[in-house]
Amino acid sequence: MSLRVGFDIDGVLADFRTAFRETAERCLSKPVADDGGGEDPARAPLTAEDIRRVWDHIGRTPNWWLDVPAYEPAQIARLYGLVRSAGWEVFFMTKRPPSAGDSVQFQTQWWIERFGFYLPAVVTVPGSRGDIANGLRLDLVIDDQIINCAEIISAGNTKAVLMLRDPDNVARNHATDRGVGVVGSLAEALTVLERLHDVIPRRRGQLMRLTDWFKPSADAHTLPDNPRDVRPIPPFTATDSTRG
Repeated sequence: MSLRVGFDIDGVLADFRTAFRETAERCLSKPVADDGGGEDPARAPLTAEDIRRVWDHIGRTPNWWLDVPAYEPAQIARLYGLVRSAGWEVFFMTKRPPSAGDSVQFQTQWWIERFGFYLPAVVTVPGSRGDIANGLRLDLVIDDQIINCAEIISAGNTKAVLMLRDPDNVARNHATDRGVGVVGSLAEALTVLERLHDVIPRRRGQLMRLTDWFKPSADAHTLPDNPRDVRPIPPFTATDSTRG
């Protein structure tokens, strides 16, 4: 049985905070404090009206989500390599509001592929992360919001890991006291997953070991790393769409 893992997008893979601040500065034509605060008096915190104006601007911007920077681009490619070699099943989860252009799901899929993770499974989550984690029978979810982690562990057997990029002992203790793991980077999270991959077969007991009998051998044929090289999107014409 392979690992089934969920990844939040913003705050875990994507640096939404920087993208939002830069958009706010362009939209409002003034310096903006990072995350609504900061010590620089020249950078003002956003008001509720400012935030509404920025979100309205994002909603009118075609495919705004494609320009959000990645925190650790190389680690997204590393994740893809681990998924292919270990046979994990990965789901990317997001509550992103829509922007103009393509759907949030398609923009997010396109964005992830840019960093070398092909054919990503993206789930837009309008409700509880706990419900989706339980429904997908995930082993583990990595999220940057403690409230989402709490929902996840309370909904079923899924474990949660909090992505805490800024040092915060209070938040760390709050998470660990509730049985939530804490990491400071995607690189660290992937190392945890590698260790978990080694531990789970021993912890799941004899039944897990029996499933190993049915795994393909190490030299079994697998699909290419980049499926786009051998299976490009075919060119369709108006005539093709009327056939069949």
